[in-house]
Amino acid sequence: MRNIQTPANADIVTQPRAVEQIVIGQATSDGAGVKLTRVLTQHLQRRLDPFLMLDAFGTDQPEDYIGGFPDHPHRGFETVTYMLQGRMRHRDSAGNEGLLAPGGVQWMTAGKGVIHSELPEQEEGAMEGFQLWLNLPAKDKMVEPAYRDIQTEEIPEFTTADGVTVRVIAGESQGVAGAIQRDTTEPLYLDVHLPAGTRFTQQMPAEFNALVYVYRGEALIGERQVPQQRMAILKTTSDSDGVVIEASEATRLLLIAGRPLKEPIAQYGPFVMNTQEQIFEAIHDYREGRLA
Repeated sequence: MRNIQTPANADIVTQPRAVEQIVIGQATSDGAGVKLTRVLTQHLQRRLDPFLMLDAFGTDQPEDYIGGFPDHPHRGFETVTYMLQGRMRHRDSAGNEGLLAPGGVQWMTAGKGVIHSELPEQEEGAMEGFQLWLNLPAKDKMVEPAYRDIQTEEIPEFTTADGVTVRVIAGESQGVAGAIQRDTTEPLYLDVHLPAGTRFTQQMPAEFNALVYVYRGEALIGERQVPQQRMAILKTTSDSDGVVIEASEATRLLLIAGRPLKEPIAQYGPFVMNTQEQIFEAIHDYREGRLA
């Protein structure tokens, strides 16, 4: 049974954030031809610091996902894979292995470098989920790689008095601590399910960058409707204290926020560092077989 908790009180938000921009993702493919939508692209990295990328994938056509993501390297950031439907097997060069099942999360810290694969463990049925890239601060980019499988029953979940169900993957919501905490970037990662005619409030510091991705239904944030399969970038103002989200129909969405690092970003494919020299070093280490 999942950890169901009911907060005593909802967050009080007096200066809610408005929507700055609504983003349509870019259809693309990655790995061995896996079809996906890149919602947070490279040109938004500084605006949504500390987040580097957000991919949404969802299909019931096996040819769209069957190839999976064979061995590939990472350095300098963390990957967060959240599975809604389907199963994916993870293996990496540090000796970790796990099965990502429906409702579960794989949180991997690439650190100084790791080579891993993510391959589907099914030949039919639906595969749906998200992958988020979370940057590491300069001081932590070369830490030892780490990996954690978080099964669905380990993710704290609560239902508000309004009937809104919230899964707290990272951070804290209405007094409920998430499965993962990070000191520097303090990421907030919520999966919010709003029945028709309900609202959800979430406090967050004014300096945090924040986004909402609607994957079912339609959400109202301030005066802006956010349609399905759209990302809303929330405005940052010095007096904002959170966000208020309303739904006139059954809606599901991701609410993601974090403290910006305000550090230089240098990226070359699967390597994210602070300088081009560090990127050259990462490429050299990979070619020389020096990643974990």
